[in-house]
Amino acid sequence: MAPSSAEADAAASSSGRLLVLYASQTGNAMDAAERVGREAERGGCPAVDVLSMDSFDPSRLPNERFVVFVVSTTGQGDPPDSMKGFWRYLLRKDLDRQWLEGIHHAVFGLGDSGYQKYNFAAKKLDRRLLHLGAEPVLEIGLGDDQHPSGYEGALDPWLLSMWKSLNEINPSLLPRVSDINDSNLSILGHPKVHVIYYSSNEVPQDPILSDPSKIISSARSMSPALRFHADGEPPYMLQMVKNKRLTKEGSDRDVRHFELEDPSSAISYKIGDALEILPSQNPSAVDAFIERCNLDPDCYITIGVRSGDKVSKGSVVHSQMDRIKLRTFVALTMDVASASPRRYFFEVMSFFATSEREKERLQYFASPEGRDDLYQYNQKESRTVLEVLEDFPSVQMPFEWLVQLTPPLKKRAFSISSSPLAHPNQIHLTVSIVAWVTPFKRTRRGLCSTWLAGLNPNKDILIPCWIHQGSLPPPRPMVPLVLIGPGTGCAPFRAFVEERAAQSAAEPTAPVLFFFGCRNQDNDFLYKDFWLTHAQDEGVLSSKKGGGLFVAFSRDQPQKVYVQHKIKEQSSIVWNLLLSDAVIYIAGSSTKMPADVTAALEEVICKEGGVKQADASKWLRDLERAGRLNIETWS
Repeated sequence: MAPSSAEADAAASSSGRLLVLYASQTGNAMDAAERVGREAERGGCPAVDVLSMDSFDPSRLPNERFVVFVVSTTGQGDPPDSMKGFWRYLLRKDLDRQWLEGIHHAVFGLGDSGYQKYNFAAKKLDRRLLHLGAEPVLEIGLGDDQHPSGYEGALDPWLLSMWKSLNEINPSLLPRVSDINDSNLSILGHPKVHVIYYSSNEVPQDPILSDPSKIISSARSMSPALRFHADGEPPYMLQMVKNKRLTKEGSDRDVRHFELEDPSSAISYKIGDALEILPSQNPSAVDAFIERCNLDPDCYITIGVRSGDKVSKGSVVHSQMDRIKLRTFVALTMDVASASPRRYFFEVMSFFATSEREKERLQYFASPEGRDDLYQYNQKESRTVLEVLEDFPSVQMPFEWLVQLTPPLKKRAFSISSSPLAHPNQIHLTVSIVAWVTPFKRTRRGLCSTWLAGLNPNKDILIPCWIHQGSLPPPRPMVPLVLIGPGTGCAPFRAFVEERAAQSAAEPTAPVLFFFGCRNQDNDFLYKDFWLTHAQDEGVLSSKKGGGLFVAFSRDQPQKVYVQHKIKEQSSIVWNLLLSDAVIYIAGSSTKMPADVTAALEEVICKEGGVKQADASKWLRDLERAGRLNIETWS
């Protein structure tokens, strides 16, 4: 009798397969997982599979013997979208403590210690795997964006330890383990993508090819890095109708109020939602990249994904509507002028360098010894793909490698700062125009915010937009609110107050407290007139309605004052509202603010409730579990 497919899989697994599962939101975890796979192959592993978690059936996990998990953490400790189904399966109550017995696992997390729930998704996964009987190969590794070398500062030593431990457990898994870190044995395989080129006269014009939404969808679904996260056509192509600076002219911060409109119909969104925007790259940068790489901007292409040495069936569709102009593909999918390339980019470049000096420098950058110098040259300087290619003029990388390794052009998400009750066919945004100076005094600018700031209202430029549910659920009208949003953290709460004001015209509403913070009353009191208007007479923030507006100006007096100080000053009113089942919302910078605000709320509970600090902490955790404490932060 022939063995079942499950038995065959189990046999293959035990004979020496390494499974690498990753959950990535921005591409970093995928990049780290692919490095694990490359190193395993270099060490002679008989079979290596690197898969996104959402493409693996979790019920087959017990058939494996060696599994490496690479997991990023998003938002407030949330798993990436690609991990959610896998995680739900692992939480099933019918899985017992022996379910994963015999499996050796390793977990590496990618996070940012600036967030309160640092590497939360990876830590939870590691605990659950242990609970289900899996045996750890080594302790969980925790990559930190705040490390001087980024997440690789932890990944490099963790991988060395993992290969050593795996080799001790099963020497046949890595018969050439000593080759893994021998740079002299590095061999470049085939790129994972295959490009077919067509001259422009081979592609007859089709009306579909002039529809901006369909072009975006076609290009991004063809990109290997974006095909699982492309989200299809943008549901809205919005026009900017207002571009207003909120901060004082001449101040060092430029915060804008943007109003985007669909002139023909209403936009379906809720307060608390986020608007994702696909920014346009500078056309001159796209042209410079194409020229530097000796590409034909007017030819048409299709892109397939290789499986081994073959192009996977169905990955290249030869209909004319799936062919896209090369320049359009680069502009819509490849971030050539704002994102920094990853370390593997430099390793691959070294194989195509004809200058010995450039080859040696690239090999050094790709080595463990050169990691810190690469971080200073690349990430700390926010070096772009175009700049790197220009710094190594002897390198001529094939387009297939550039498609595979150039960071994808990502959508940028912004909290919506308007209510659909007040603006049914508009979405308002509150955006800080990002600019910074690198250690070598080079001014860098955020791609999306700079592009938006440069748009003239009422011009014909259309902005591709997607709407996604945010992490601040809309409250019911009779729920009291405590809103805490310093700086641009006020954005979602402008929407909350607009909505509550519209509701109060038709029905009873509960009180709203709003705590805002900025540096100076004159320079960056965002939406000053809006807040003051709603705090007067019968406004939703007025004391007559049981509400309140409390503003901390941190630099207007010798001693700095922040929102947490205002919360403690108003401890009585905050406590009374919490006793009335108020919901707390916090939004803003992910650095110190959430922890400082949480500590202030604990102090209020201790003082007004007469409890110990540990009990106050538990009280807040219970509020969070009950949906009465919601946090949305960004770095």
